[in-house]
Amino acid sequence: MSDEKTGEELAEEQDDGIIELIDEDENVVKFRLLDVTEYKGGKYALLLAAEPNEEIAEDEVVIFRLNEDEETLEPVEDDDLLREIFDFYQEETEGEDVYSDDER
Repeated sequence: MSDEKTGEELAEEQDDGIIELIDEDENVVKFRLLDVTEYKGGKYALLLAAEPNEEIAEDEVVIFRLNEDEETLEPVEDDDLLREIFDFYQEETEGEDVYSDDER
């Protein structure tokens, strides 16, 4: 998936927690912003599908690198890095209520 959003559009969408990205087939895919975490000097956005989707399970977390200079989300291609980021996030939030049912 590519990110076609400007920084201003991202900021507006992050206010309500919904981010729209364009997939490789030019389809709009809506995500709910779960959280942003820092790992090994980088910032990563953890996203959940906001609408039913054939490619992404409802409880599947999708991770993008947050490029603050360009204010874009960039795909992370390295499966090992994705696993490390997700494991790190789980350790950091263990025991915390990440989001309430009202926010879902």
